[in-house]
Amino acid sequence: MGNWFEDEEFDMSAIEARHMEMEAEAQLEAEAEQQLRLEKALKEGEEEEPGGGSYPESDWEAIVEAVLFTMGQSVELRQLAIAIGQSEKVARRVVENLQKRYETENRGMQILELDHAFQMGTKARFYDNLIRVASAPKKHVLTDVVLETLSIIAYKQPVTKMEISRIRGVSSDHAVNRLVEYGLVSEVGRLDAPGRPVLFATTEEFLRRFGIGSMEDLPSMNPEQEEEIIQAVEEELQMKLEEPSEAEDGDRDTDTGFALT
Repeated sequence: MGNWFEDEEFDMSAIEARHMEMEAEAQLEAEAEQQLRLEKALKEGEEEEPGGGSYPESDWEAIVEAVLFTMGQSVELRQLAIAIGQSEKVARRVVENLQKRYETENRGMQILELDHAFQMGTKARFYDNLIRVASAPKKHVLTDVVLETLSIIAYKQPVTKMEISRIRGVSSDHAVNRLVEYGLVSEVGRLDAPGRPVLFATTEEFLRRFGIGSMEDLPSMNPEQEEEIIQAVEEELQMKLEEPSEAEDGDRDTDTGFALT
């Protein structure tokens, strides 16, 4: 009987090439199946299966933390989702878990939600500690006049200077300009009316300074409070009409007021 190896000729390089080809096909099929699962999860708004993302789940919070720290300003939820390679639903869960971690561990930083965006900032109660080692930032003093104007804009926005002045009973140009200077108010368009007056509204800085997540979180007044305020404004307006020489002084700032930090 002859040697079996002598009777058959084998091309080992061809066998190895075929094995490599089969492995490559299997890898492509696995990647295609993984992509289908990811697309389905994103389409249905569901959390994808473990191992289906670009980064391990253990790194998601760290990635979000790095992005928020580096940007230094608000970051939209969709951008955080892109950063970790997951859906917005997953990104929200991650950032909310990080928020809770910052609170339970009593850290000096906090994560604020500002109209479907998130920002990292220093907790206000540690401000006094910060100014011990750094130059104190300029404090924006909000006088009664400026605060009154800001309140009108917050509740009536978008609103024109003319409408603000009508509500207050005196010219409000200076107060509005001061709020724009402070970054609490900005121009958001023009009214479709003769002269096309500028419309003003509060900014993201307003939300951040007053610790408000969105305009929906503004406190609402009960009818009795609203009626009292309306009566007070009407009485003040009547007094100003009776004393026209003093009406122009109603918009003058004083040295006392509410200080923003």
